[in-house]
Amino acid sequence: GDEEKEMRPPSILLLAAGILGLAGPACAGGVEEPAGYRMDEYRAPVPDTLQGATVVSTSDAEALWREKKAVFFDVMPQAPKPANLPAGTIWKEKVRKDIPGSVWLANVGYGAISAETAEYFRQSLAANTGSDKSRTILFYCMTDCWMSWNAAKRALEWGYDSVVWYPLGSDGWESANLPLEENTPYVVND
Repeated sequence: GDEEKEMRPPSILLLAAGILGLAGPACAGGVEEPAGYRMDEYRAPVPDTLQGATVVSTSDAEALWREKKAVFFDVMPQAPKPANLPAGTIWKEKVRKDIPGSVWLANVGYGAISAETAEYFRQSLAANTGSDKSRTILFYCMTDCWMSWNAAKRALEWGYDSVVWYPLGSDGWESANLPLEENTPYVVND
């Protein structure tokens, strides 16, 4: 009865509040948006928001994809071939499966990018949007991946005004039994 409720340890109540999302961001797993770019630990929980961008669920992303209302950019990094491989070593690129029709812009989602990577990113965005900064563009990588958050933030700073961020990425897409296809990184035509 009532005595049992009074005797319940506070930790059980805090756990229950955390599970129900009543204990605030610290217990509920909320992540604050950083002021700048995420500079390390890119595979970690991400915020629910990106100021200036529209954050979408899998069903929202699927609707944009089916209706062809956005250019999809996969920003999953690609490991470079090691320069010092012993002679005769076979190097096999890791296969990337992403949302069909996506443009894979490998390595543009780091917090700090080189001038060459920034130029590649700018040229790729322009080429795939017809240089229309009002065209809807959607960024993703994987669940708990800051690369897409950083890339979307950078596009906003460069003046793109219809930026969509899909934080669940290819993992969320695959979990919804939506199609994936093998892709290779986009090459800018000079």
